[in-house]
Amino acid sequence: MTAFLAAAVIAGTPLLFATLGELITEKAGNLNLGVEGMMLMGAVMGFAVGLWTGNPFLAILGAMAAGAAGSAIYAILTVALRANQVVTGLTLTIFGSGFASFVGKSFMGVPAPASVKSAFTTLPIPVLSKIPVIGPTFFAQDVFIYFGYVITICASFYLWRTKKGLNLKAVGENTAAADASGINVNLYKYVHIIIGGALCGLGGAYMSLVTIPVWQENVVAGRGWIAVALVIFASWKPSKAMLGAFLFGGLNILGFRLQSMGIHVSQYIVDMVPYAATILIVIVSTRKNKKEDMGPANLSVPYFREDR
Repeated sequence: MTAFLAAAVIAGTPLLFATLGELITEKAGNLNLGVEGMMLMGAVMGFAVGLWTGNPFLAILGAMAAGAAGSAIYAILTVALRANQVVTGLTLTIFGSGFASFVGKSFMGVPAPASVKSAFTTLPIPVLSKIPVIGPTFFAQDVFIYFGYVITICASFYLWRTKKGLNLKAVGENTAAADASGINVNLYKYVHIIIGGALCGLGGAYMSLVTIPVWQENVVAGRGWIAVALVIFASWKPSKAMLGAFLFGGLNILGFRLQSMGIHVSQYIVDMVPYAATILIVIVSTRKNKKEDMGPANLSVPYFREDR
């Protein structure tokens, strides 16, 4: 059981980064459906930079830069040009998929360099890793996963305990009022959309460098869409995003667990479970009544100062 829980954390980490990235973007009042595309861009650039340099740190930076570049395109179109956010996000997903296919076509079947893979081997935390069940599950992982914990804690603190975080929430809730109060609305949107894209790229890099350290077509495999739904499941709260990511990580590896137990279930059914659960989450989430569980009031609403 402990091994399954630890594997669920590993499988859920790409979802955690992507969900946090989309959550931060939506807190700024922008709905970016291009998470899948940004993850693919991060996956291929992280793999490429790791292959060319053999440096895991540069590989991570390359992945974050690729995700940030994709989100910057989205930000310019939706913030400056006030393009439709849904259409722009979908276009970004198509662009990211094509970009990953183009850049990654020469890497097909090529494994990630040993110097990069070795940087993400298991690193148990003294004392904490010895706690029964909890220790092996959460504190006997690689540094990438620990970084996910840190990002989650920092995001929670930032959103609810800092002035800039509260300003960000104001931008998402009532953009016109935030602008009237002196908050640089466009700056907040640009910065947080780009940070969100960088986190999505980081999630993609974990897929191509750690989870599946051999380049293959469509390595992200729809996890970007699950991340969008997880933001709703998490009620736009980073701590709940972590819970949801690890839960869906467990659903993703459920088939392997059943096979190890001698239970034979069609692989097609097992592969369908995370996506069926995603649909269920979206349906249930539409019935939320508490205001604190709802998304930003101005989510996906374009803002133009002269319309005030």
